[in-house]
Amino acid sequence: MARMFGTDGVRGLANGPVVTADLALNLASAAAAVLGSAGKDTGRRARAVVGRDPRASGEFLASATTAGLASAGVDVIDLGVLPTPGLAYLVTELNATFGVMISASHNPMQDNGIKFFQTGGVKLDDEIEDRIEARLNEEWQRPTGADVGRVRIDQGAAVEKYIEHLVGSIGATWDNRPLEGLRIAVDCANGAASVVGPEALRRAGADVVVINASPDGKNINEKAGSTHPEQLQAVVVAALADFGVAFDGDADRCLAVDGQGRLVDGDQILGTLAKSMKAEGKLPGDTLVVTVMSNLGLLIHMKEQGINVVQTGVGDRYVLEEMRAHDYGLGGEQSGHIIIAEHATTGDGVLSALALAMEVKRSGKSLAALADEIPRLPQTLINVSGVDKDGTSDPEVLKAVAAAEALLGDHGRVLLRASGTEPLIRVMVEGPTQDAADGVAETLAAVVKKRLTL
Repeated sequence: MARMFGTDGVRGLANGPVVTADLALNLASAAAAVLGSAGKDTGRRARAVVGRDPRASGEFLASATTAGLASAGVDVIDLGVLPTPGLAYLVTELNATFGVMISASHNPMQDNGIKFFQTGGVKLDDEIEDRIEARLNEEWQRPTGADVGRVRIDQGAAVEKYIEHLVGSIGATWDNRPLEGLRIAVDCANGAASVVGPEALRRAGADVVVINASPDGKNINEKAGSTHPEQLQAVVVAALADFGVAFDGDADRCLAVDGQGRLVDGDQILGTLAKSMKAEGKLPGDTLVVTVMSNLGLLIHMKEQGINVVQTGVGDRYVLEEMRAHDYGLGGEQSGHIIIAEHATTGDGVLSALALAMEVKRSGKSLAALADEIPRLPQTLINVSGVDKDGTSDPEVLKAVAAAEALLGDHGRVLLRASGTEPLIRVMVEGPTQDAADGVAETLAAVVKKRLTL
């Protein structure tokens, strides 16, 4: 049987065959048994924080999660709508035993997900997730009377703590507004950062132009945010902004748009921040952690700058595991998950936007100039849907991959991987020219589709 947990929690069609209110309730109870035990060492009852993004299904899934936790004897603080990294931060700030976030991140509105953060605001490793999944089928003794968990709502003061943390990461105070003089366009994806993102940038002194910050439960990620930056690209140019930033639905990602309207991806943001941190002596081990999806151009440029690069599997939690194991300070993904270890335990889109804005101010360069310093090999990514995600070892598929690698030689690379959050296989190809990358990717995608269609 396939694991219930993917690369970032349990995710799927909300109220579909997997992500239901029943699952949320039962999964919360199971998590209480596994994660709540940490509270016993404190001499108090376990406490959990619960948050969600603004999609409609999050309302009933968060309620079911809260019910499951309280029924298992865990006290719950309902944080309402806030970014995923905000919940991760507040696990520690509110002295919680663990946290639960209801979000499908960049996925379309009809999807939703359940992800957990353990003590310290860190995502779970596979072993802990497997223990939670195993508990779903076990009998347990339900508490009664005064032993049931209590629920309180904190949907204002806690979020304010998170905003203060964000602006404090760049030294901003009411008397010191380091981003004054910058005009920044912000696309909130009608998601969880619709309040937090613009507010943090304004408090840091920026003149902020805001789009897609009116969530109605149905419009999250709809032709907006980091997965659809076209509107932001047009707004940056029309508004004469210095640059723009785009978050995804739960704001753990940040992509940017330079003043010319060109997209600046996570690799370019990471490279820019890594060079800045190294120059200031704040890049531990002079090392940047990225995934296998990062562009080869970034790896080459980092080597030229004397910065080591460590690659991991896809998923910001794998990046974080590597960072924590070796005390590295910066890591992330091309998709815009960027972890700045001094200030966060997970990818934080608003934090990344603030850090990038500070580097634009500090360097005196435009974002376009900073991004242009980081070369990119032409890259093509094709998502092949409706196929068997476990079929990447099919002999004909492997044969096609080998042929593609032989064709590209030392001038490119090929990567096939099953998505951990969506029902598809990703075909990624880098090559010496865009035409070469496109041609190889299309050929491979056709083989995958032919061989693995369900």
